[in-house]
Amino acid sequence: MTSLDYVHGYTEDEANRLADQAGTLADLLHHDTQYPAGSLVLEAGCGVGAQTRILARRSPSAHFVSVDVFAKSLALAREAIEREGLGNVEFKQANLLALPFSEATFDHVFVCFVLEHLRRPEDALRALLRVLRPGGSLTVIEGDHGSAFFHPQSARATRTIECLSEAQAAAGGDSLIGRRLYPLLRSVGLDDVQVSPRFVYADATRPGWVDGFTRKTFIAMVEGAAEPAQRLGLIDQAAWEQASPT
Repeated sequence: MTSLDYVHGYTEDEANRLADQAGTLADLLHHDTQYPAGSLVLEAGCGVGAQTRILARRSPSAHFVSVDVFAKSLALAREAIEREGLGNVEFKQANLLALPFSEATFDHVFVCFVLEHLRRPEDALRALLRVLRPGGSLTVIEGDHGSAFFHPQSARATRTIECLSEAQAAAGGDSLIGRRLYPLLRSVGLDDVQVSPRFVYADATRPGWVDGFTRKTFIAMVEGAAEPAQRLGLIDQAAWEQASPT
């Protein structure tokens, strides 16, 4: 995975979007993600630490090793953890496909919104399973951009979401990976696989979701794909500006 593969980019706006996303979805995604005291947990592909902060707060007696391939992202993650005074996280720069850990090192492994950006997620899963102890757990959280519905329906807005998916596919990723998590996990030899779909619904009676998810997470994510979509010739600037779901 290179910096060009991450379709959303590495801007300050994207870092803020990830933080907004993590905060808005914290209870939805993490209400059942907690680790026992003394557990050693690997967070793979921690990025700027948006999920790290939530994991560390919710399991204060577990110890997290959070890895990412990009030094700049790790620096931002460290700053975020230090600001919150969390002392149960250490960071390491590492490639997900070449983790610098011995076999069966970790009690649990956590990966969130990472596999969708990889050309061969199966290889990444095998690398994670190598460092997971027998009887440990692997938690995988991924999205599915093809499951977005809104009212009033707009063919133009739908096209911008399609452009995001097509740009991500051109980079080797899969924005629809959520729907194939079960067969994907089974394909790497896992037998006890449980999939728990999580849905977001926002309307005028839920202003927090409208602001935190619809505007600051989903629309911001789609808008972040404008440059790669136009560079790839999927849509021109005028059509994008008319269609962007704002």
